[in-house]
Amino acid sequence: MSSPADTAAFPYEGPEPLREPLAAALARVVDPEISMNIVDVGLVYGVTVDAAVAHVRLTMTSAACPVIDLIMDEAEAELDKVVPPELQIRVELVWEPPWGPERMSAGAKRFMGW
Repeated sequence: MSSPADTAAFPYEGPEPLREPLAAALARVVDPEISMNIVDVGLVYGVTVDAAVAHVRLTMTSAACPVIDLIMDEAEAELDKVVPPELQIRVELVWEPPWGPERMSAGAKRFMGW
């Protein structure tokens, strides 16, 4: 799979010193249905950090995903470990564009036998 802090796996806008810690935090969040981290699965659509908010856009492989709340809560908890206390954390669930297996890392595709 990708390295724990694969900073090229999703778009990032914000202070450079936060890029790797945020990527590493998100890579610690595992989709329990497939036992892979959400970065490798391609569920992270982007991270934007400004003076007030660390905003993460996530999707799921399906709207029927039974672990949406678990993944969202875990993402927020992991981000809380690395985001400076003066920043608010916003984890947003988005459905556009729809997730597709082409978003998976090469290692995740190999793991899935694709």
